[in-house]
Amino acid sequence: MDHLRVISSISLLLIVFVSVSVCENQVQHRDDILIRQVVNGSESEPKVMSWEDHFAVFKRRYGKVYTSVEEHQRRFAIFRSNFMRATRHQRMDPFAGHGVNQFSDLTHSEFRRKHLGVKGAYTFSQHDADQAPILDTKNLPDDFDWRDRGAVTPVKNQGTCGSSWSFSTTGALEGAHFLATGKLVSFSEQQLVDCDHKCDQEVEVLCDSGCSGGLMNMAFEYTFETGGLMREEDYPYTGTTTDGDGICKFDKSKIVASASNFSLVSSNEDQIAANLVKYGPLPLAINSAYMQTYIGGVSCPYMCPRGLNHGVLLVGYYGSARSRTSRFKEEPYWIIKNSWGETWGENGFFKLCKGRSNVCGFGSFVSTVSASL
Repeated sequence: MDHLRVISSISLLLIVFVSVSVCENQVQHRDDILIRQVVNGSESEPKVMSWEDHFAVFKRRYGKVYTSVEEHQRRFAIFRSNFMRATRHQRMDPFAGHGVNQFSDLTHSEFRRKHLGVKGAYTFSQHDADQAPILDTKNLPDDFDWRDRGAVTPVKNQGTCGSSWSFSTTGALEGAHFLATGKLVSFSEQQLVDCDHKCDQEVEVLCDSGCSGGLMNMAFEYTFETGGLMREEDYPYTGTTTDGDGICKFDKSKIVASASNFSLVSSNEDQIAANLVKYGPLPLAINSAYMQTYIGGVSCPYMCPRGLNHGVLLVGYYGSARSRTSRFKEEPYWIIKNSWGETWGENGFFKLCKGRSNVCGFGSFVSTVSASL
C-alpha cells in the first residue's frame, strides 16, 4: 500500500508538472493577447498586460493624445510593432534595456526625420579640419566624467526637429568655454537652426539646413565667419524652422564665444579618451539604430550599422581595458549626452560599450574644439 501511495503521489506530481508546463507554453505563445512587460512600471501595474493596457500606460506616461479614432488605431499598430522590435533589440543588445519610451508610437522613418539630424559626416571634405595630434595615453584615468567637473549643461530637448547637429555643436562649445573661463554658459541652438546655412566648399549639396539636418564641423566654421554664438536665454530654442526658412535673429553684440579651431580625432579609443580628458566634451556622430527603443544600461549590440545619422556629445567614460578590477561592476562604457530630454534613456544620457572597435559608428567622426572669447 505504501508503495502504491508513493507511486500515486509521483504520478500526480508529474501530471501537475506537465500541466503547468503546457499552460506556461500556451501563455508564452499567446503574444497577441498577453505580453510580458518590457518597460519599467510602477509596482501597482500588472506584470502581464494586454496590448491595450500597455498602450494606455504609454499614453498616460508620455501625455499622448490623438486627434481621431483612425490616428489612434494607426499609432496603436505602430506601438505594437515597435514593442516587438524592442524585444528583438533586447536579444541583440542584452546588456542594455530596450522597451517602451516616448518614441514607441513613431515609425522608424518618422523617428529618423524628426529626432536625428546629422548628414554628410562621411562626405564632409575636411578641408579646413586639422587632424588632432597624437596624445600620450599612458596615464589616462580609469574613469572620467565632465559632468562632475561642471563642464556640461543640463540635458536639452530638440523636439520634433532634426537638429541634433546643433546640440552637439553647442555642447562642445559650452565645454570649451568652461575650460577657458571656468563659467558654464548655455549657448543657442536656435541661432544655428535659423542662421547657419554653411555649405561644404567641395560638396555643395552638403549644407547645414535647420531641422533638416547639418554637421557639427560646418557649424564650427559658421561660428568662425559670424563671430560666434549667443546665449540660450538671448536666442531661445523653438525647434520649428525647417530648411533654413526661419528668420535669423542673430545679434552680434550678444556673442558669447566662438570656436577658435577644431580638429578631427583619431578613431583609436585611447586617443578619443585622451582628447576628451584634455579638451573637454567632444562632439561626435553615431548610428542611432538601437536608440529608438533604448531605456537604459550599456548598449553593446552584436551587430549595428555604422552609417552616421545622429549628433551627440561625449562627456565621459567608465573603466578601461587595463583596469577591470573588482570595483568595476559593469563593462567599460562611454557616457554620451543626448538631446531628447531627461525622460529618455538614463536621465537623457546613453551608455555605449567601450573597448569594441567602431560599434554603431562610434569613433568614425569625432572632433575636438577650442573656444575663443
